[in-house]
Amino acid sequence: MAEIIDILLSTSFWAAVIRIASPLIFATLGELICERAGVLNLGIEGIMVAGAFAGWMTVYSGGGLWTGVAIAMAAGMLFGLLHGTLTVPFSLSQHVVGLGITLLATSATYFAYRLALPEVDTPPRIEAFERSAIPFLSDLPVVGHALFTQTPLTYLAFALVVVVSLVLYRTPLGLALRAAGESPSAVAAQGLSVTGIRMGAVIVGSGLMAVGGAFLTMSAFNSFFFEMVNGRGWICIALVVFGAWMPGKALLGAVLFGIFDGLQIRLQQTELGADVPYQVFLMMPFLLSILALVVMSRRASVPAALMVTFNKGER
Repeated sequence: MAEIIDILLSTSFWAAVIRIASPLIFATLGELICERAGVLNLGIEGIMVAGAFAGWMTVYSGGGLWTGVAIAMAAGMLFGLLHGTLTVPFSLSQHVVGLGITLLATSATYFAYRLALPEVDTPPRIEAFERSAIPFLSDLPVVGHALFTQTPLTYLAFALVVVVSLVLYRTPLGLALRAAGESPSAVAAQGLSVTGIRMGAVIVGSGLMAVGGAFLTMSAFNSFFFEMVNGRGWICIALVVFGAWMPGKALLGAVLFGIFDGLQIRLQQTELGADVPYQVFLMMPFLLSILALVVMSRRASVPAALMVTFNKGER
C-alpha cells in the first residue's frame, strides 16, 4: 500500500498519466462525434493503426511533424469516407462495416509498411515532438509538471475537448449533429441533410481517431510497430459510454484509464512486481475500466437514433 501511495504522490507519474491519456482523448472525441450523429464506428482500432503509420512514414520520408499529423488525419478521413458511404446512404450494418474497416486498415498498413521497407527488421526512428514547458504554468507544484511540460499534441488534445464541447452545445452545427443522432426525422423536417451531417461526422471523427494513432508514433514514441495501438481503439469506444457521450466526462475517463495503466507499469517495477506475474498487471487497467464502465453506463443516456438508419421520406 505504501508503494502505491508513493507512486500516486510522484509528479512524474501524473505526467505519464497525461501522456497515456492523450491519444485516447483524440480517438474518444472522434468516436463521440460519430456516435452523437447516430453512427457507431467500430473501425477505430484499424484507423488508429493507419494514422500511426501514415504520420510516422511521412516524417521518415522527410516531411515535417505537423505535415505528418495532417497526412495521418487525411488517411483517417479517407477510411471515414468509406465507412460513412457504406453505412449512411447504403445503410449497411454498422457493426460489419466497422469491423471490416479495422481489418482493411490494419492489413493495408501492414502491406504499405512491407512495400516501403522490405528489408527492414527494426523500424527506423524519427525525430518526434519534443516536450515544451509553458512558462509560469509549468512552475506550479505537481500540476505544473504534469500538465504543462508535455508535447504540442497533448496540448492540442486538451484544447480539442473544449472546442468539441463548444461546437456540440453552443453552435447550430452542434445542435444539428446531436439531432441527427436523436431524431433524424426532425432534422430532415428542417430541410437539413441527415446523410450529409452523418457523413461529415464520420469523416471528421475518423480523422481525429487517426491523429490519436499518430500521437503514438510522433509523440509518445519515435517509431512504428504494429502492436502499439494494442486495443486502445476498443477502450475509446468504452470511454464514450463511460462519459455519457459528453466530451468533458470522456476526458475524465481517458485520464482514469491513464491512471490505471500508469499504475500497473510502475507496480511491475516494485517488489510486488517480482512476486506477481506481469500479465496480471497488464490486464489490470482493462479490468478496472470495465468495472468503471459498468458503474457509469447505468446512468448513461444513449443517443436515441444510434445505429438507426434513416431514409428520407420514411417514417
